Amino acid sequence: MGKVTGFIEFKRELPKKRKAEERVKDYREFYLPFPEEKIRDQAARCMDCGVPTCHAGCPLGNLIPDWNDLVYNNLWKDAIDRLHATNNFPEFTGRLCPAPCEEACVLSINEPAVTIEEIEKQIIERAFKEGWVLPVRPQKRTMKKVAVIGSGPAGLAAAQQLNRAGHFVTVYERDHKVGGLLRYGIPDFKMEKWVIDRRTQLMEAEGITFKTDVQWGDNVPFDELKGYDAVVLCVGATVGRDLPVEGRDLKGIVPAMEFLARQNRAVGGEPLEENELLNAKGKHVIVIGGGDTGSDCIGTSNRHGALSVTNFELLPKPPKGRPENQPWPYWPMRLRTSTSHEEGVHREWSINTKKFVGKNGRVTQLVTSMIEFEPDPNGGRPKIKDVPDTTQVWSADLVLLALGFTGPEPGGVVEHLGVELDGRGNIKTDDQYATTVPGVFAAGDGRRGQSLIVWAISEGREAARAVDVALMGHSDLPTKGAGDLPRA
Repeated sequence: MGKVTGFIEFKRELPKKRKAEERVKDYREFYLPFPEEKIRDQAARCMDCGVPTCHAGCPLGNLIPDWNDLVYNNLWKDAIDRLHATNNFPEFTGRLCPAPCEEACVLSINEPAVTIEEIEKQIIERAFKEGWVLPVRPQKRTMKKVAVIGSGPAGLAAAQQLNRAGHFVTVYERDHKVGGLLRYGIPDFKMEKWVIDRRTQLMEAEGITFKTDVQWGDNVPFDELKGYDAVVLCVGATVGRDLPVEGRDLKGIVPAMEFLARQNRAVGGEPLEENELLNAKGKHVIVIGGGDTGSDCIGTSNRHGALSVTNFELLPKPPKGRPENQPWPYWPMRLRTSTSHEEGVHREWSINTKKFVGKNGRVTQLVTSMIEFEPDPNGGRPKIKDVPDTTQVWSADLVLLALGFTGPEPGGVVEHLGVELDGRGNIKTDDQYATTVPGVFAAGDGRRGQSLIVWAISEGREAARAVDVALMGHSDLPTKGAGDLPRA
């Protein structure tokens, strides 16, 4: 460890943010520069534990104490080498990951955790600034060809690893630009899209081919896939969960990803037709769903100039501290306030939408009731029960449904290839990421269900190794650095 007393001497500290009233006027990232001496102080807080559970809290098994020590000792180039050993894209996770590693940090038992995510971001940005992040080209080619379908974090990770194994890799993307959820789901104020472009330009220099605007069976024939030795499906879980209640057919009730993707396309300069239904300016906005996607809708609505923003969550309000049934190092379901929440929102918990009310075909109101969860005597899932006399009517000009995702989209290349789906509607694979169709593999949300970006990168890396073994009989690609902790 860099400094034995670091965790005693230094308090947890993060970069300051631009003021909320200032940052809602644009879509740029809003964290202010963090002086190098403060970064090194934060790295000094790492205790280099005998059993560093941060490893297990990270789906990638990042070697966190190693690069904390290197940062403290001003060995930044060694730090990025150690970080890249397990994580292809720390510039993504350093901005967007909810940091399960920090919840598993030993220091977090009784003190604020080490600022692992921020140190990760600072390492990769320092490395880019110094010119240390260079294309990694394979020393020799295997002459095997692999198609990766989908350019989200799982697809990009799989592509980069397979290319480094020496295979010729082509990534197919249906949208106009590469990035998947990173580009069209994550708002620019959380990650500006030059971050993706910077990395994909490097990947192209490494020899990876990207094909965008791909519509299978239309402008690209399915038969093109016959020319590949393996196919990796990284199509994501993009089907949003709906809310089939009375009045759902009214205009102004919009899936969250439709709302967010349009805004990202606008910020990215893609040509768009006017659509007043997807603009929150001057409207009473209700966001149904309390997760990250709902938070992104809140931040975007405030930037549009919404008259008011209200957020509904079906579950009860979580405690500020760790629940007793979710002890360290488990991921705790506790109250979290995002930067978008800081910018202005009214939050409601234990609330259920009963129906939508409209006028002239457009939503104008939303009717709710408070709920409670009734335990199942047989040990099954609790039942939702309305609390009597709690009906309430809310003004609503725009309702955004951020209720999570149910799985990959039906039809298309998944259906054409004939891969089986599991009971949850995800792509079925064995423990080597192989689908029920020989030569076809799957990774990411389309295989495991809606999850985190860090999990997608991990899945892409693991699937790439499985493909390499299937093609070559062995693989020199690394395995995951550590196992994951069970989730409560």
